[in-house]
Amino acid sequence: MKIAKILNNNVVVVVNDQQREQVVMGRGLAFMKKTGDELDDSKIEKIFALQNDELVAHLTELLSHIPMEVMTTCDQIISLARTRLGKLQENLYIALTDHCNFAIERQKKGVPISNALLWETRRLYPKEYALGVEALDIIDARLGVRLPVDEAGFIALHLVNAQLNGEMPEVARITRVMQEILNLVKYQLRLEYDEESLSYQRFVTHLKFFAQRMLNRTVVADDDMTLHVAVKENYPQAWQCAEKIGEYLTAQYQRGLTTEEIMYLSINIERVRKESKPQDHA
Repeated sequence: MKIAKILNNNVVVVVNDQQREQVVMGRGLAFMKKTGDELDDSKIEKIFALQNDELVAHLTELLSHIPMEVMTTCDQIISLARTRLGKLQENLYIALTDHCNFAIERQKKGVPISNALLWETRRLYPKEYALGVEALDIIDARLGVRLPVDEAGFIALHLVNAQLNGEMPEVARITRVMQEILNLVKYQLRLEYDEESLSYQRFVTHLKFFAQRMLNRTVVADDDMTLHVAVKENYPQAWQCAEKIGEYLTAQYQRGLTTEEIMYLSINIERVRKESKPQDHA
């Protein structure tokens, strides 16, 4: 590999055989080197072969001023997340590294930021939140900085974002919509969720993508009307609850639901209703 651009002693840009830029990282990789020199393969620790040229440009800019230790720490966190969550969007490298670097700087200066969505994040995204908590331990062990638990929530939302391919403000809105719908179902049907049940976890997953579609104004068109009738007749409580959710979303977000969307909501509400406990009114 020949060096196309040197960002600092530890990070360079190379051009591969397909004439695409790649970012290569390794301790002392560019020490005493110049553009056009061959890289010492034994010093390469990480190659970022991103598919999007714009992302490569953003990563190049980011790595030019972020300490290598922060980047390698975030890379470890992302690798762990990929093994647990599966495919994640490439922009996570930029978003999470930038966020963690800023959080570490703030913590050193004694100006942490509180997370208004911490409670919802912990409940709605337990896998991502658990990874966020582990990430705090990794950052502490590798960089000697203990970030507050609020940051576990922020990291979790970045991981959710990387699965949805949205933007962080959108993920915050999605989380709020999910919580609003869960509360509506809870009080409408007077039930207590069994948050360990498969039906609850499926419902939360359905709501995650439902809320994203709703906020993006993506409409699910009506399809099989006979199925709509069957679901409405068999699950009357769940259907009525889904209609109430539709009324709420129309009032709050100016987004009406199609019969198809009400049907899918009803099916998920019915599943969770059957596996939940009635509220104790004693």
